[in-house]
Amino acid sequence: MPITNQQVAEHMFLRQMYADSYFPDHVVDRGKAILLRLCERIEAEQPSDLQALYALSQAATEEFNSLEAEFEAAGSEIETVAREVIAEDFWLVASAYGFTDADVEELIATRNW
Repeated sequence: MPITNQQVAEHMFLRQMYADSYFPDHVVDRGKAILLRLCERIEAEQPSDLQALYALSQAATEEFNSLEAEFEAAGSEIETVAREVIAEDFWLVASAYGFTDADVEELIATRNW
């Protein structure tokens, strides 16, 4: 399903991670795919309130949790910079879909990183 939200479609997800050789592109690509799937789910399911959005974002966060082992296998990890970049992109997604009052900590509450 192609993303119709122009702000999201034009956004370069995880840009800072791609710019840093510490983070392997093939694993960052998987993180970008998680965020894009989150956008697709938001467009398909059209959550009506923050609780519905949080359910979607927390499911995507759990997918990021599973990437930690892949980062480690590639000699990397989801550390401070990565945590901030990922959190910012979750907030950008929420904001782009009209949830400007979303709490970024609640968006990623299920994180292990």
